[in-house]
Amino acid sequence: MALLTPSASGAAQSNRSAPQKKSGGVMAAQALAKQKALEKKAKTYKLPMGELAMFTQQLASLLTAGLPLVQCLEALQDQTEDPCFRIVIRDVRADISQGNSFSSSVRKFPNAFNTLFVSMVEAGEASGGLAEILGKVAGYFESTVKLTKKVKSAMTYPIAVIGLAVALVNVLLIFVIPVFAAMFADFGAKLPAPTQFLIDLSDFLKAYWWAIALGCYAAWWGLGKFTATPNGRRTKDHFLVRAPIFGNLIHKIALSRFCRTYATLIRSGVPILRTLEIVSAASGKVQIEDACEEIAKHVSQGGQVSEILASNPFFPPMMKHMVKAGESTGNVDGMMNKIADFYDVECEATVAALTSLIEPMLIVFLGVVVGGIVMAMFLPIFQLGAVAGGMQ
Repeated sequence: MALLTPSASGAAQSNRSAPQKKSGGVMAAQALAKQKALEKKAKTYKLPMGELAMFTQQLASLLTAGLPLVQCLEALQDQTEDPCFRIVIRDVRADISQGNSFSSSVRKFPNAFNTLFVSMVEAGEASGGLAEILGKVAGYFESTVKLTKKVKSAMTYPIAVIGLAVALVNVLLIFVIPVFAAMFADFGAKLPAPTQFLIDLSDFLKAYWWAIALGCYAAWWGLGKFTATPNGRRTKDHFLVRAPIFGNLIHKIALSRFCRTYATLIRSGVPILRTLEIVSAASGKVQIEDACEEIAKHVSQGGQVSEILASNPFFPPMMKHMVKAGESTGNVDGMMNKIADFYDVECEATVAALTSLIEPMLIVFLGVVVGGIVMAMFLPIFQLGAVAGGMQ
């Protein structure tokens, strides 16, 4: 048996460690590239409203407990599972440690922290009650998320059923009806009009499905481009509010958001003109943006908010009277909160009513569509049976 010399043994160990070093270098490079990608994504990261509500509530609780702001952010950074948001919190904390204010630090991430959050932080820093104001805005975010979830959950069922119906009809037209068409061709007789229409539609779909798909995509893309323009966005918002079934719900949600945002900002000490700017930006509706612009001009000239609400048809009379009562008693924010609570209850009732109404309508729709297709395809067979019975 040959013995390895010390130099040979060292060379063997070096050869074995070389792949390990190479593998470690590749892993380090991959980790560095992943970190750089996260750093780049964090600059434009859009934080979901639910996550922002949780972050705000936790930050308010930690500040109420007496912890310094930097230490609060460090604790939230450690417990955050989202890697992009963890980088955002880290950068905000580092910016504050360098002597910058909290509001100026979060303003550098407009997609993660919306205008309402930044303005409330500014008001909290100015008044010295940052924890209290963050608690209020956390409640606002939570109520918004709660209402949004209820609306989305109510819309999930009809969208799923309609999608299933469209898929089922396509399967019948593309795969099932051609089988019947081949069978009917052997009859050599003229088919009933409904049956012939379905066969022609099936042939068209099989031959030009790509054109239909391309046309749908082009229409969706064109609609998106149009609604991105000021005129298109105005047309879309007016149409949504006046839509037959969901328009009333969309209108109430917009009113609730307007009142809740206005009340939260005014109660936190934000000046009214700045409040109207934030309410306008957070509304998402051109009707409220126009109203906020009119209110700002009217208030700057010494007028009252209720006077503009009374002349704008977008706001119901009940809202005008309650805001006027709040102005006379000096409790506009309290009245706005009551109006928002009222419309939240109305939205929940509307969602429940729509859900109970949509279910039977969808069942009837499915029955008519699928049953009509089945009847149209079996109609020639029924007629053939009648003819055969008459011949006997």
